[in-house]
Amino acid sequence: MQSPESSSSSPVLLNIGGKKYTTTVETLTQREPDSMLAAMFSGRHTLPQHPTTGTVFVDRDGKHFRHVLNWLRDGAIPVMSESEYQQLLREAEYYQLLGLVDCINERLGWKKVDCSEAELTRQDVIKCIQAQKVRFRGVNLSGLDLSKLDLSEVDFSYACIKNTDFSCANLYKAKFGQVEASSSSFKNANLRECEFVGANLQESILDGANLRSANLQDAWLTRCSFIETDLHSAHLQTANLTSANLQGANLEAANLKGAKLSGTNLQGANLQRAYLREVDLRDTQLTGAKLGGANLLGAIR
Repeated sequence: MQSPESSSSSPVLLNIGGKKYTTTVETLTQREPDSMLAAMFSGRHTLPQHPTTGTVFVDRDGKHFRHVLNWLRDGAIPVMSESEYQQLLREAEYYQLLGLVDCINERLGWKKVDCSEAELTRQDVIKCIQAQKVRFRGVNLSGLDLSKLDLSEVDFSYACIKNTDFSCANLYKAKFGQVEASSSSFKNANLRECEFVGANLQESILDGANLRSANLQDAWLTRCSFIETDLHSAHLQTANLTSANLQGANLEAANLKGAKLSGTNLQGANLQRAYLREVDLRDTQLTGAKLGGANLLGAIR
């Protein structure tokens, strides 16, 4: 794609979730210059285009993108129902259109929540993740709704994130070492290759999350829910999984050496080729679990 300096008024063809739109680089970059769209069409990045039509594909909701374009063109948003505003708000947050986010929240009559614990708001976090390298080390984010955000490779080490909602968020390679994250939700989140060494996640929900190759060594995971969670090749050495629910979880090739599994529900779990040396399985529920090729040397059964 040509740089915006040379073709700011030339047509740009977009395919947003199957719906076709035509606009210009100027429209996509002028009103909200710090947004994701402005960065995409700034000329600094090479965008994949359809080989014959030149269309740029974005895998998002095409229905609401017309409202995004109208906002970028003339700063207008339509009168909508509350549920539609909330859907549009998700798109505005994804594209990091903070002006549009403010307008929608104003229409909804939302006010900034006076949270006695969290030091930042959801919008503060969205502003921060526009930077190339993001660190929230030691920051108190307790109780925030950070669901569905792209927080990949963000450093949350030593942060306090109790009761925080990370459901459906992209947290690929994020760092959570030594965090206080009890009673938080990571349901259906992408946590692949994340670091949770020494983290306190007790009573958190991680159902359906992708924790492939994640490092949870020495983590406190008591009473956590990992129903049908993908923990393939995860590192769980000496982790405390007492009374955790891992029903139907994929733990193939996971390392659970020395993990505490008292009262742990592993019914229907895939433990093939898992490393289960030196674990006490006497109070562990293993009905229907697959243990083919698992290393059980020194395990108590």
